[in-house]
Amino acid sequence: MTSAVADKPSPVWSHPALGLHAFVDAAGGVRLGAHGQDWDRLVPLVEVTATGHGRNWSGERFIETVIGDRLAYRDHETAREGNRERTTIRLADPVTGLAAQVTLETEEGAGFLRSRVRLVNEGVEPVRLESVTTLTLGGICDADGGLDGLTLHWADNDWLAECRWRQAQLRDQVVPLNRSAHGHEGRGCFERSSQGSWSTGRHLPVAAVTDRDGGAWLWQIESSAGWRFETGEREGAAYVALFGPDDAHHQWHQLLLPGEEFHTVPAVLVRAETSGLDAAFGTLTDYRRSIRRPHPDHRTLPVIYNDYMNTLMGDPTTERLLPLIEAAARAGAEVFVIDAGWYDDDAQGWWDAVGAWEPAPNRFPGGIQEVLDAITKHGMTPGLWLEPEVVGVRSPLAQTLPSEAFFRRGGVRVTEHGRHHLDLRHPAARAHLDAVVDRLVGEWGVGYLKLDYNVNIGPGTENGTESAGSGLLGHHRAHLDWMHGLLDRHRQLVLENCGSGGLRMDYAQLAVAQLQSTSDQQDPLRYPPIAASAATAVAPEQAAVWAYPQPDQSLDEIAFTLTGPLLGRIHLSGFLDRMNEEQFDLVRSAISVYREVREEIGVARPFWPLGLPGWEDGWIAQGLRGADATYVALWRRESGGAERTFTVPHLLGARVRPTVLYPTTADADVRWDAAEGRLTVSLPRAGTAVLARLIHS
Repeated sequence: MTSAVADKPSPVWSHPALGLHAFVDAAGGVRLGAHGQDWDRLVPLVEVTATGHGRNWSGERFIETVIGDRLAYRDHETAREGNRERTTIRLADPVTGLAAQVTLETEEGAGFLRSRVRLVNEGVEPVRLESVTTLTLGGICDADGGLDGLTLHWADNDWLAECRWRQAQLRDQVVPLNRSAHGHEGRGCFERSSQGSWSTGRHLPVAAVTDRDGGAWLWQIESSAGWRFETGEREGAAYVALFGPDDAHHQWHQLLLPGEEFHTVPAVLVRAETSGLDAAFGTLTDYRRSIRRPHPDHRTLPVIYNDYMNTLMGDPTTERLLPLIEAAARAGAEVFVIDAGWYDDDAQGWWDAVGAWEPAPNRFPGGIQEVLDAITKHGMTPGLWLEPEVVGVRSPLAQTLPSEAFFRRGGVRVTEHGRHHLDLRHPAARAHLDAVVDRLVGEWGVGYLKLDYNVNIGPGTENGTESAGSGLLGHHRAHLDWMHGLLDRHRQLVLENCGSGGLRMDYAQLAVAQLQSTSDQQDPLRYPPIAASAATAVAPEQAAVWAYPQPDQSLDEIAFTLTGPLLGRIHLSGFLDRMNEEQFDLVRSAISVYREVREEIGVARPFWPLGLPGWEDGWIAQGLRGADATYVALWRRESGGAERTFTVPHLLGARVRPTVLYPTTADADVRWDAAEGRLTVSLPRAGTAVLARLIHS
């Protein structure tokens, strides 16, 4: 379908549920805006910098690009398949010969828009790309038409301290500069980006802008190989620009020869007209579920025991594992994962010798199959830890695999923390890992793999003349293809995505992997803000949260750590075999409650009745909103007051029957005020937690 270009900007595409419109002007420029804002407030639909073709206004921003300004409308078409709608808008730059194909995907009535861009060099000269937007949006403003009522939200991320949400008035980050006095916008913006191969080692690729009336714009970038977003001011309104890797931040550039093409990473934009971040994250959760590879694990949510955290800590043996296997089965676990160390027979340690993934005879005198068979005989699926992308510097594979199978920069093989990094674009690297997994799964009967990733390898690899960032993007896409291949061959295999906890927690990985490790945090009092915020980064049924009860803990401490994963995925650990009967019953009752509610977790939407938690908050709450019941987990870490009262807006005026599901040992009490839509929870002691269920009448 094509449209003639009018004398003034006219709509070429719209998304009523989001209030979005794409306009084309008399010169053929196309811009995307919110609620039909003025043309000057909007941003070109695609922004591109290339060597020799930079920006019209130099600074820290990667909008207002020369190529973006020149890209002119060709045509567009919309295709529908079931409830899904896909619109393709085509643009072209007459100078470089670059043609842009923007694909916008949504569902009927849905509050999200997913975007990808395909660039093709239709010219006669090479074009060296340095940055390309996946999605741009302008015209974001508050009810008064400006920026003063807008709040910016973003999440810092770190090892042991994941999903730490921050907020600030947008005007505190993007200060007013009196544009009319200078004739120009500012040169800066608010930006967040990844660094190296830990996509979430610094921040989540998720952020939002909200207004005072409860409206929210929320976005997510889906990349393990570099991403960046920026927001700033344009003609008195806010804009957002979403990127994959770029040259300035990720050492990414790509030379497009005539006829060659480049595809950006996907990104999604969510709009909630009311109810702020809770409503926006609810829509984002629905979207995340819609893009995942189908897998039975998303429905069954089996209980996972893993021997690592605060327990064997990478030192498994047959003697240590057999009692844990028996105890985990009695507690109700359905998967038993042998974590790191099962391959370690090296007197110098395993860290820099990994790569072959063969069992250690000294750890398993009767063979590892004896332990795997014991797991199966106890009715559980056996699992193993694997760090597939690395080869230790002392591993024989470091010498036997070809040099081209590893990351290299400047012709030198990259080494980081005693490891080399495989490039899964190379057939020898992929063949090696395929053989490993086919042995573990096909011959040993392993049904669960925890795929860890414990090094940040830096900007990437230079294979020939490619940039390091381009090499990382190529490996990242090959890695996803490898994971798809595993699941194609082994349909029941479950893959857990782990990156030193949650340092590669993005929806490029999570559209393929079934679970996400949320943290390596070993302090049960530090875990609640991570557990409660995990659903901002991951669909609840993919968010694996550690619960590590121990025989030297009090009943309150055991219940506290067990409450954490009850609205997500249980990663149970701890020396269950050494517990007394009362302690063990408390563990078993938590698993029983989880089995009762898990069917609803995979379809419920998250919300935060006390707001997104701060790292030091004394009280932390997370909820799940289901069709017939609402669940609220509440942790009390402070020694102050014993009660918290908060609003549950979607139940205002509803007849609700509140009950305490878990535990019965915290002396908790819950009371409901229907007229005010308020829940009061009493926890008499600090260091306690509770899971409550509100059954809708």
